[in-house]
Amino acid sequence: MLITLLAAPLALALAGYVFTAWKARALERQHPNTGELIEIGGLRMSSVFVPAGENADLPPVVFIHGASGNLRDQMHAFHAKLKGRADLLFLDRPGHGYSERGGPENDLPDGQARAIARLMEKRGIDKAIIVGHSFGGAIAASFALEHPEKTAGLLFLAPATHPWPGGIDWYYDLAKQPVIGWLFTRIVALPAGLSRIDSGTRFIFSPNPRPGDYIEATAPALVLRPATFRNNATDVANLQDYVRRIQPRYAGIRTPTVIVTGDTDGVVYEEIHSRGLARDIRGAELVWIRHLGHKPDYVVTDLAIEALEKIAGKDRNLQESARRAEARLANNHSE
Repeated sequence: MLITLLAAPLALALAGYVFTAWKARALERQHPNTGELIEIGGLRMSSVFVPAGENADLPPVVFIHGASGNLRDQMHAFHAKLKGRADLLFLDRPGHGYSERGGPENDLPDGQARAIARLMEKRGIDKAIIVGHSFGGAIAASFALEHPEKTAGLLFLAPATHPWPGGIDWYYDLAKQPVIGWLFTRIVALPAGLSRIDSGTRFIFSPNPRPGDYIEATAPALVLRPATFRNNATDVANLQDYVRRIQPRYAGIRTPTVIVTGDTDGVVYEEIHSRGLARDIRGAELVWIRHLGHKPDYVVTDLAIEALEKIAGKDRNLQESARRAEARLANNHSE
């Protein structure tokens, strides 16, 4: 009787394990690494370096993607519009995309910031404007604190940088656990996650429409591979305590800074993170846009590029551009 009762759940678990192993390989065949793997000491990081053209008018720019992402996300948003204007570095954070995780120091944003600094050195970039979206904002802030000599400026896009009320989704805490987390990522996470890719990416963009080619172009399903899912869960589960410790140090950041955020962000508390950065970093400019969700990199890409230009010393009225963006978004929302 006991064997009969156990047979069904064991069969389901085995089916989930086999499906996860097969589907993870299939995702890698469908979305192979587009970057170059570079040894930076202790791990290899995947990145795409796009050199500046002869008429470059901006300093180098380094893009740091958020949770559950990879280098394709920021590259799809910015590459075509910035190509030729600056050296561009798009990277997979340690343990994401096709980058190796490295040691336990990369479980925290400052460890990942140090890895990015070493990658910049290998790529021949002495100093750059650091762009951080969402979780990448915490890494960008840590980068400026750890490597001010390499930081030409900071652009935060819907950042996650400050302590917030409440916790995180249950599956992040579960996935990082030693035994049950290992089982969860190899049996449950991938098939369950695949069913939520469409709705989840639409939620991230909401209330703005998600680009029709976003899923195919940016391969968000790569995060569902077992090791990557576990790394992502560890990042997210560690973030609250980390920013609680590091946030008091933001006042020490001394670099041109712009924060672009929306008032209808369903992923992070913009009134905590973005307003907090504007308060903590002396001289930072907050660009607050109504009707904008969590993806300013896609929805107001031109404004984000204007922010890069302003950080580089060009005369740009970002508040006026924000009002124009609001009018466009309001019109789109009413249609």
